[in-house]
Amino acid sequence: MSLPGFGYPPAYYFVWILPRNLFSRFCGFLANVRMPSLLLTPLIQLFSRIFGVDLTEAKLQVSDFHTFNEFFTRELLPDARPLDPDQNAILSPVDGFVGEFGNISNGLLIQAKGLDYRLADLLEDSERTRKYDGGKFITIYLAPQNYHRIHSMVGGEVSEFSYITGDLWTVGPLGVYHVPNLFARNERLTTYFQTAKGECALVKVGATVVGRIRVSYHDQISNLHSAKAKQIVLETPFELERGEEVGLFELGSTVICLFPPGQIELNELQLGQSVNFGQAVGRFSQNSKE
Repeated sequence: MSLPGFGYPPAYYFVWILPRNLFSRFCGFLANVRMPSLLLTPLIQLFSRIFGVDLTEAKLQVSDFHTFNEFFTRELLPDARPLDPDQNAILSPVDGFVGEFGNISNGLLIQAKGLDYRLADLLEDSERTRKYDGGKFITIYLAPQNYHRIHSMVGGEVSEFSYITGDLWTVGPLGVYHVPNLFARNERLTTYFQTAKGECALVKVGATVVGRIRVSYHDQISNLHSAKAKQIVLETPFELERGEEVGLFELGSTVICLFPPGQIELNELQLGQSVNFGQAVGRFSQNSKE
């Protein structure tokens, strides 16, 4: 359904006039307000019933959370997400749903059917645009019920990352199908992994209602007032085992995994497919460098 003469769903115009960044910071503030268990526990249980959250996987009991954000960024029990044992497997860094995947062709990635966006706009780094053009990408959307911590899809080290300020459009179907250049328009934080098989990247995309994106290797936080874009080289590279935690979303969003040409082969994925952190979504190619 769309408004006559406008061509977009009514919700699009509501989000369009919404002060998205300010609203998202406010949501983040509310999610971090400490609440008595008498109020918070029923709220978490209601949310879990509505969205289908599996509370049995959580490391803490519902009554142990003090804020809604503590629940939303909950840790899982140690064996809840086993890692694929193949050391050449590329792991899904998050729980979520496959939005798009495939080749990066002529500097373009698929946002949705009939809607592309430019790698150059996503990364804002001309050297890396050339490096990843012709490679592979996977976009994974995190729904409200998903586990919202982010993990390394490979083993290696982080010596550099970029933070790019931007808008905070929704990354749900409304945004994906109706907002051109959505992922290159929204705020994003990109982690570059140096591995024995070469560099790969993990783009964490901000969205409406996302209070913050945090990373484990630096004190950079997203969605701050008057923030500026930056490219940061770490003084000491941050070592990561495959599957080790990289960061988290304070409320949900999307990640985009990027691989240069010849580095990996994707598994047989399907659009909308549910994936869990630790599940193999591809593997290093035999001819990728050692």
